[in-house]
Amino acid sequence: MSSGFGQDGVRADGRAASELRPLKVELGVQKWAEGSAIISVGNTVVICSASIEDRVPPHLRGKGTGWVTAEYSMLPRATNTRSDREAVRGKLGGRTHEIQRLIGRALRQAVDLQKLGERSILIDCDVLVADGGTRCASITGGWIALALAMRAKKLEQHLVHGVAAVSVGIIDGRPLLDLPYEEDSRADVDLNVVATDAGGYVELQGTAEQNPFKRAQLDELLALADGGIAELIAFQRATLERA
Repeated sequence: MSSGFGQDGVRADGRAASELRPLKVELGVQKWAEGSAIISVGNTVVICSASIEDRVPPHLRGKGTGWVTAEYSMLPRATNTRSDREAVRGKLGGRTHEIQRLIGRALRQAVDLQKLGERSILIDCDVLVADGGTRCASITGGWIALALAMRAKKLEQHLVHGVAAVSVGIIDGRPLLDLPYEEDSRADVDLNVVATDAGGYVELQGTAEQNPFKRAQLDELLALADGGIAELIAFQRATLERA
């Protein structure tokens, strides 16, 4: 089996082991949303919007606190074969539930919910093109949309953390940052890392596909992820500065 690496150890797409895929973002793509952005991470493209409403879920009414939640979906031709819309099937799949709950948990870390008051921020993430790392791109782009919405509503003083996410993995014995589908689909170890600009981890989702991995390997993967998260947060900040 081909390793997918050139003779110089460079990955199939030309990146070094610790290099992110190219990042691009376009802001204000939905006229009526308080905040919106299309984020591209390599070939993966996600449109993210943030809506702010002056109400909270029933279990939070009267408690003076806010809420951040998310919805996630993949368009029918986001992948190389068409998939039915989940609305047509009549229910959300388990993967979709898992990912949108992850996005909500991650982005709640960005906001001081007590100071937000009884408001809800709803993040919608729709995958236009899927080439690995769609949940990570949704969190990173979702934060940009969230920040833009809070700025538009003059609530940005309650935005307390940057939050970003990246995948890392071990492929053919090598730890690699930011996996496209070609690498992710054959990874020996696959780990999604969500973290804040203060260096705290929000969530780690890791799986050994073949043999169990050791603590030393986990530490190496987290070090790779830390570097990637720092770059993503710098990208988010630079995006807001020029918005």
